[in-house]
Amino acid sequence: MTTFYLFGRGFNYSEDGPGNRLVLHLSGCSLRCPWCSNPEGKSRSAGEKITEEDLLREILSAKPMMFSGGGVTFTGGEATEQFGALSSILPKLHEHGVSVCLETNGTHPRLPELFPLIDYLIMDCKHYDPEKHHAVIGVAPGTIYANLTAAGRQRSQLAVRIPLIGGFNETPDDAAKFAELFDRLGIRGSMTLELLRYHTYGVEKYKKLGIPYTMTERANVSEEQRRAAEAVFTERGFRVIRS
Repeated sequence: MTTFYLFGRGFNYSEDGPGNRLVLHLSGCSLRCPWCSNPEGKSRSAGEKITEEDLLREILSAKPMMFSGGGVTFTGGEATEQFGALSSILPKLHEHGVSVCLETNGTHPRLPELFPLIDYLIMDCKHYDPEKHHAVIGVAPGTIYANLTAAGRQRSQLAVRIPLIGGFNETPDDAAKFAELFDRLGIRGSMTLELLRYHTYGVEKYKKLGIPYTMTERANVSEEQRRAAEAVFTERGFRVIRS
């Protein structure tokens, strides 16, 4: 029997895909970002265990709330850590006319297999420098870059998000290098881009879990800094959005 592990759920409007969406936080993550706001979901078996049948029933019962072009969004953690379960439920959701959004860090090598089953795709890109990406986050970004390229070629829609972290990737020079990366990957024409400022929403969770929170004041990014980075992309012809 196919099962899912979830550590959170709730409705959100327009921030996790278009319209009002039921957002399901699937357990497990392939990255170790020190600024992660969901430390409780890093373990693959964290949270609630639920069968595919029960989860499908829950999603379908929520359809009246999926207004303004909404639907269901699978996020995490990293949703593709439960790749087999996702592969099983997505076709069933389409059969029932439910719009599907996937928020992913792009690390799963089989991610493109899900593209035909996804209506809206949101992918993170955290750094343009493979060595710095590996040093800070714990994983080399080769598969992420390959999946971004595949998404650009196979899909007409791709939403890319960069979490702006002070001292890591927030300067106009960083933005220029991100732009160069996206051009090398060939995705400029199919993507929208959103820059998200570092936040401390997860700090209290770390305290409750007894986990040290290692981020410092240096990580903060001002609105002025975000606008400066956005301007670099806009000047280069990228479609910059805010959800």
